[in-house]
Amino acid sequence: MYALVDANNFYVSCERVFRPDLKGRPVIVLSNNDGCAISRSNEAKALGVKMGAPWFRMRELAEREGIVALSANYVLYGDMSNRMMSLAAGLGPQQEIYSIDESFVTLDGVRGDLVARGHAVRRRIEQWTGLPCGVGMGATKTLAKLANHVAKSAERKPGSYPQEFAQVCNLAALPASDLDAVLAATDVGDIWGIGRRIGAQLNEAGIKTALDLTRLDAAAVRARWSVVLERTVRELQGTQCISIDDAPASKKQIACTRSFGRAITALPDLLEAVSSFATRAAEKLRSQGSLAGQLLVFVHTSPFAPGPQYSRSVSLPLRRPTCDTNELARTAMQGMRAIYCGGYRMAKAGVMLLDLQDASVQQQELPLGSGAGDEAARDRSQLMTTLDRVNAKYGRGTLQVAGAGIAGKRQWAMKRERLTPEYTTRWEDLPVARA
Repeated sequence: MYALVDANNFYVSCERVFRPDLKGRPVIVLSNNDGCAISRSNEAKALGVKMGAPWFRMRELAEREGIVALSANYVLYGDMSNRMMSLAAGLGPQQEIYSIDESFVTLDGVRGDLVARGHAVRRRIEQWTGLPCGVGMGATKTLAKLANHVAKSAERKPGSYPQEFAQVCNLAALPASDLDAVLAATDVGDIWGIGRRIGAQLNEAGIKTALDLTRLDAAAVRARWSVVLERTVRELQGTQCISIDDAPASKKQIACTRSFGRAITALPDLLEAVSSFATRAAEKLRSQGSLAGQLLVFVHTSPFAPGPQYSRSVSLPLRRPTCDTNELARTAMQGMRAIYCGGYRMAKAGVMLLDLQDASVQQQELPLGSGAGDEAARDRSQLMTTLDRVNAKYGRGTLQVAGAGIAGKRQWAMKRERLTPEYTTRWEDLPVARA
């Protein structure tokens, strides 16, 4: 038995916590470089704003309808997510954080009225963080995901589902006839794991609703489509195929890439950018207890911009597997120097860490050089631990390698002209309440 707790329009909701004047108004949050809509309030959705819609195409609509557009404030969203997840964990014994605004919680062994418990946790999240959310419950993860869709749709679109399912919906408590009615009212494309391509194929085969999909023979689905779709069908039929994952597997590669706020032509700016990217990638590497054996650097122009195009990448083996920020930043800059070519307007660059391995089982071989190498490596490891602790306590970028440049003066930094304060993580941005 699972519950899925999912915040409503998460990025917009985070902004509204500290901007009550935005409630009831159409609000969108834009992607990197203020490119396209990645979160929309219900009011913005009602105006026809689509997910991923480019901002430059919405300007006229925004002026006419009073749409408020904001730059993505990822530091704020991450901190608000941590607060929400700590409260959602009280719903049951195990939790899997699925995304920044979603988490699965197991309900096995939890006694009492689960719907009442879901409402209580939901109220606590909204009271303590200001974030509205939906809670869906089902015998499998797929059914819990569907229940969450029902809970949010019943609240946002009255008449789409029975009103008693609004905010919290427990499909496991429904009689078979009522569950069939919910499945029949759900488009097959709204089922977790059904993408646009598979959805179109199912529609062509006459499978329009979730109920149609549930009534298929799972083995036949596997033969015609895939084992992934077979698993979805079995989950809809009540057979658990996807278990809780409270310890996600380590990533096989780690990347940090960015599109620049404006075109970059100078090598020093590009060196600064990849140094910063390598620093961030190294933090992620250490957080999962891994070492990197190779580093890839790439840079390219915008394929949509006029003028000559340029795209290059290089993969560099590291002398020995490492998670040392200095070593990775130095290698990234070496790679950028190797692939840089003047006269082009670079739009994006990135760093990827490859050949990852578990730091706890790394090979115990001496580094090249003198016997003092082991002591130096040990000291660097302690330095990296201290670096991470300081940045975790005082904010990312408090300590960094000099080559990464100074925040606020980086020519390559993302364009975020509509950025709101980091209300919960910076003392100078702390909101002030006035009588």
